[in-house]
Amino acid sequence: MKRLRTSPLALTVVAAVVALVFSVLITSVVLSISGFNPPSVFQAMIDFGLEPDSVVNTLNRASTYYLAAIAVAIGFRMNLFNIGVDGQYRLGAMMAAAIGGAFALPPVIHQTVIILVAMAVGGMWAGIAGLLKVTRGVSEVISTIMLNFIATGIVAFLLNEDRLAVQTAGSNNIGTEPIDPSGRVAGIHYPGASLQIYGLVLLAVAVGVAFHVIINRTRFGFDLRATGLSSSAAVAGGVDARRMVVVAMVMSGMAAGLIGMPQLLGSSYSYGLDFPGGLGFIGIGIALLGRNHPVGIAFAALLWAFLDQSSQILEFNDIPKEIVAITQAAVLLSVVVVYEIVRRLGLRWQQQAVAAELAARAADRPKEVAA
Repeated sequence: MKRLRTSPLALTVVAAVVALVFSVLITSVVLSISGFNPPSVFQAMIDFGLEPDSVVNTLNRASTYYLAAIAVAIGFRMNLFNIGVDGQYRLGAMMAAAIGGAFALPPVIHQTVIILVAMAVGGMWAGIAGLLKVTRGVSEVISTIMLNFIATGIVAFLLNEDRLAVQTAGSNNIGTEPIDPSGRVAGIHYPGASLQIYGLVLLAVAVGVAFHVIINRTRFGFDLRATGLSSSAAVAGGVDARRMVVVAMVMSGMAAGLIGMPQLLGSSYSYGLDFPGGLGFIGIGIALLGRNHPVGIAFAALLWAFLDQSSQILEFNDIPKEIVAITQAAVLLSVVVVYEIVRRLGLRWQQQAVAAELAARAADRPKEVAA
């Protein structure tokens, strides 16, 4: 009898589908209690979400959500909880925008410099938490949360007209100097849409591929996963666990620095007070929903972005927009439970398969001896 194997991706798909169905049922109950017709509400959301401009907004949001989730997943794969992704992203985006707006460089070089600055700042900020963990034993959860507050203070301090900010023409907003056209990335046209898909959506794809290759196809990735499972066993195998903690945190921070790049180089061209916040915390939910798998995270980011975009039609129908928040929370809560159930079922099936195989071998042994 062949041993039953459970694919991580298969678990991700099954659990995500079950969680989505469960969340739809929960949302339907809430809608019914509130006096709304669930099928008509869902149909309105789907119709609005599939409009060309909505598709573009969904893809643009999903690209930033995906990068945020990858940044979180890098830490998760080593059993590190990088709660500071939001601070690393905002600090990296602001410094990259300030440097990008201060100089005019040739195309390609200009974009490359901006992206490298964002990665360097994000990696440096996350590396502080890694160093505190290996040198002083400070939990990365505590240190990254505190570093979030410090990053918020630094951004608020620097984003001032006396320092790095300038008044935005035609509005009360302030932001860094606009990036020269040589540092911008052209968008991708979507048929029938008045908006364009961020050109750096392709960056999110490249990051996902790199994440999969590095974590699952290299010696470094094996050492990283081994250290996350058991640091003592990794050390016994010759792995420098302390170094791996710092490197993993720096890598997570570097990915976090990329979160703001699609919007910065694709539409806003400046870091201002209206730059989105909270993306790091959204990334935590999406990483959990995608089970830290790059493909699972991609579907989770698209789902989350679609719900965010389609929720805008609800206000026009006098339906509370918070209904979508209930759906997202139900998805996240139920997927954790479903993952655990599916995982235990998978282990039970594997144990039964192994027991059956051992029993079959034991039964064949007397025949071999007799022969």
